[in-house]
Amino acid sequence: MSTYDFPQDLRDAQLALHRTRAAYEQYARTLPWSAEPMPGWEADKQLHSSYRSAKPDSPGYTPEQHEQVQKYRAGLLELSATVTTHPYWATLSEDVVKARMALKHAHEAQPDGETG
Repeated sequence: MSTYDFPQDLRDAQLALHRTRAAYEQYARTLPWSAEPMPGWEADKQLHSSYRSAKPDSPGYTPEQHEQVQKYRAGLLELSATVTTHPYWATLSEDVVKARMALKHAHEAQPDGETG
């Protein structure tokens, strides 16, 4: 496996992207199932099963929830652009996809106690 000398600002941006995505996903699990108010529903029983999918009424997101989702999405877009357009990628003569995958896991290889 190749090792890469990623610049610290690129490593920091990737870690921030990872943490922001995790925070957004955690926040999204607390939201109603629909961003807009929607009536609940119950589907027909599945063949050869007693399972019947259903959703309760959704009150929709509050204005604060809409705002928080927008902040997360804007942050994710900015961090994604920072990582994908970093000048480091132009310096590679080998497979950039492999390097990009290595960057996604670079924080896992750091010694205990380091977070960046």
